[in-house]
Amino acid sequence: MAALLRLSGVCKSYGALKVTDGIDLSVTEGETLGILGPNGAGKTSLFNLISGDVSLDAGRIEYDGQEVSRLAPHQRCRAGIGRSYQVPQPFGAMSVFENLVTAACFGGKQPEHEAWDTAYEVLVQTGLLAQANKPAGSLRLLDRKRLELARALATRPRLLLLDEIAGGLTEHEARELVEELKAIKARGVTMIWIEHVVHALLALADRLFVINFGTRLAEGAPQAVMNDPEVRRVYMGMEA
Repeated sequence: MAALLRLSGVCKSYGALKVTDGIDLSVTEGETLGILGPNGAGKTSLFNLISGDVSLDAGRIEYDGQEVSRLAPHQRCRAGIGRSYQVPQPFGAMSVFENLVTAACFGGKQPEHEAWDTAYEVLVQTGLLAQANKPAGSLRLLDRKRLELARALATRPRLLLLDEIAGGLTEHEARELVEELKAIKARGVTMIWIEHVVHALLALADRLFVINFGTRLAEGAPQAVMNDPEVRRVYMGMEA
């Protein structure tokens, strides 16, 4: 099956610090790829390159068969690449519903009447319907995380980038989130998920990709990767 997203030799440095160093990566349509790595390994930097928040130093990014390496973030979003951020930053004074309409209109380039329908659908999907008229800045952490996910979904992505969306949640809240993501996956959305809550990631991921110091450490079936002696040493601090 052809890759929906393909990264070839992707590099980014800040002075002498290489945050991604020759990364090759592909994701097929409908797949959920989990990304692991210690703090500072380059995971979020990789997302920033895919979404266009920062520019490449070298390499190539292809999405749906087209090179997108030089496209602006809003162009990639409108092409179908949606993204959540590790620290939710909604428009706090706007309602939850208004946040989603804004995402649908400006991120998804939907006409306003269509954006209202999209916002309602996403509110139902993410369990936020009861919070629709609340100011986004007043939400508890779980609902702020849900809103971050919902804003990305409102753009109607084919590829969804999730950056530590389970971080800071309780065990019960993480289970709720996993069930919501399973429903999104069932609708055919391709996902790349950076996460430190490993049990949540393993409940959904078809494949794992482990990064350390901006380079690929391991890749493959989830259980095989988690049993890899080098992954256990670097990521979990366990000697083989």
